[in-house]
Amino acid sequence: MTGILNGKVALVTGAGGGIGKAIAVAMARAGASVVINDIGVSLTGQGGSATPAQETKAEIEAFGGKAVISSESVSEWDAAQRTVSLAKETFGRLDIVVNNAGILRDAMFHKMTPEEWLAVVGVHLNGSFFISRAAAEIFREQESGSYIHMVSTSGLIGNLGQSNYSAAKMGMVGLSKSIALDMKRYNIRSNCIAPFAWGRMTQNIPAETPDQIARVESLKKMTPEKNAPLAVYLGSDAAKDVTGQIFCVRRNEIFLLSQSRPIRSVHTAEDWTPESVRDQAVPALRSSFVPLDRSQDVFTWDPV
Repeated sequence: MTGILNGKVALVTGAGGGIGKAIAVAMARAGASVVINDIGVSLTGQGGSATPAQETKAEIEAFGGKAVISSESVSEWDAAQRTVSLAKETFGRLDIVVNNAGILRDAMFHKMTPEEWLAVVGVHLNGSFFISRAAAEIFREQESGSYIHMVSTSGLIGNLGQSNYSAAKMGMVGLSKSIALDMKRYNIRSNCIAPFAWGRMTQNIPAETPDQIARVESLKKMTPEKNAPLAVYLGSDAAKDVTGQIFCVRRNEIFLLSQSRPIRSVHTAEDWTPESVRDQAVPALRSSFVPLDRSQDVFTWDPV
């Protein structure tokens, strides 16, 4: 296989289906050898099957690509080390890490259990750290590497009933920026993609009201494969100067998302008091308050 990733090795977590599979296959088509990490669990992280990973591997090998399977859990430090070692042992190097593995345990905040919180944070945030940290040693030795973290507008903008998922995804955003800053000296870059796609993680979206039904029908047009081209590009040498960014893909649209910066300020010649904050600061700042938007409130138009 030859292409924009010719000679590179990619590790994609959660590559047994959905966006992870689409990215793994696309990277293989672009010339990369791929480590398919997937434990084949349900959307809530239960059970386990080797079949999804085997199907991804078979699809890659069918067009002449190279792939190996890791059935290790990303949420365990030692398992993450073994997954990264597999890449080096099998293909001799590692160039790209795609942190995509994830589960959902949705619940309204006042009903969420500690177990639901820990399970989601364990896979998304801890898993991204474990895999990324394990790969950092290889990347530093090579003085090159690309991290791609799959985040979510549920955290970047907001969504109901997903405090665990939203918090974990925003944690990944902070992790990505820190990696980009800390490892720039080694020519290592780190970026985020917030994908829109119809799959296991969106099939539980309510579709009862006309507005909800219309949104779901729109989501169905956004296949996982729509997110792969940007991921392939970010893993390539063509993106060697792209780091610390947050992108969003929605069907054929690619967005660059803003990052937190001051938008308005007030100051006083005297020390602030609770009363002056009440009477002066907040009234002056109120017109710039960010509303309680959800993702669908911001992306109000049909995907292109």
